Amino acid sequence: MNTHLLPSTSWLKAPAHKAWRLAEAQRLLAFAKAAKRPDGFGNLDAKGQLAAGARAETMNTARMTHCFALAHLQGIPGCLAYAEHGVAALRGAMQDASYGGWFAHPDGQQDSGKAAYLHAFVALAASSAVVAGAASARGLLADATEVIERHFWSEAEGALQEAYSRAWQLPEPYRGANSNMHATEAFLALADVTGNTLWLQRALRIAERIIHTHAAGSGYRVIEHFDVHWQPVADYNHDHPADHFRPFGTTPGHALEWARLLLHLEASLQRAGLPAPQWLAESASGLFEAACQHVWNVDGAEGFVYTLDWANRPVVNARLHWVHAEACAAAAALLQRTGEARYEQWYRTLWGFIANHFIDPVAGSWHHELDSNNRPAGTIWPGKPDLYHAYQALLLPGLPLAPSLASNLGSNVTK
Repeated sequence: MNTHLLPSTSWLKAPAHKAWRLAEAQRLLAFAKAAKRPDGFGNLDAKGQLAAGARAETMNTARMTHCFALAHLQGIPGCLAYAEHGVAALRGAMQDASYGGWFAHPDGQQDSGKAAYLHAFVALAASSAVVAGAASARGLLADATEVIERHFWSEAEGALQEAYSRAWQLPEPYRGANSNMHATEAFLALADVTGNTLWLQRALRIAERIIHTHAAGSGYRVIEHFDVHWQPVADYNHDHPADHFRPFGTTPGHALEWARLLLHLEASLQRAGLPAPQWLAESASGLFEAACQHVWNVDGAEGFVYTLDWANRPVVNARLHWVHAEACAAAAALLQRTGEARYEQWYRTLWGFIANHFIDPVAGSWHHELDSNNRPAGTIWPGKPDLYHAYQALLLPGLPLAPSLASNLGSNVTK
């Protein structure tokens, strides 16, 4: 970690804080192991159990594979087997043997379509599994990159196309910032694992379109929904405002996530000897500041609400754990990049809020959702299915901004 800009009192330099983060990360890992099923990983309930009839899901399997690969790279015994279980599942019934790509559930149950969002996580999982030395990971990586390049990446648009039917027909007339944000994260990892800087150039093109063009022109509010010509669709899902992946209005958690990713992209370009535009760091700061200004305490209680309308009024007041995890990681990245005291204060405030409200010391893991009074809830995200956001937030503050997380751990932790 580059610490020359950090004050001596920064939590990022404090041994006790690092010990707390790593202990909490191991607590999350221990909880998540119960999600393992014969055909992948399923979703855990609030007590850490698989519900009767729970099925494996490809998204969760990819995220778990990524996280357990990271854990192995940290040097935590027993985690490689979980990563390899995930790789095997992703190369099994979750993968479409006839047309290529991945279903949302094994064998295409319920939905046989192909979504860019999901494929970004498969690529991320494959990248991390390769770094961890997981069996069959290179085959998974080859399959994932081939599908992304053949079906999802649009050279003309400089971004991913969103979704298709099973046989790669019926393209969805929609473009989404969420899937492209996670593609940016995956592309940073692909650049490190393959050694091909084309993935960095693609990540930059995505960021140019979604952040430098659209978000910067909208007061650093991330516009999430577009038509096929990349024109904003402001009323998208107005009647379904709490959608898991495509909610109405703005999703400030994504602004916070983008803030971090832009700094990773800047550092990765510099590390590769490529030009890194000044707007990357400027936009990272702008996104973080706009989210904190418009969202924190907006309804009179601590925390970030899930969504806002276009007048910056709360639409869905629930506080989601992933938003606060990403806020923490973004504050840490900005603190490392700038050394500015305001980011140190936000970093401490956010971990304090997480410790007091989200961390569940009784049943384990973190509550995934709080209501407007910061009490545990489950109207949007019931149970505790997710490891990815919280686990990364606990690891990232101790590492340089580049290379990407798995490659970072492989070079900085295990040697």
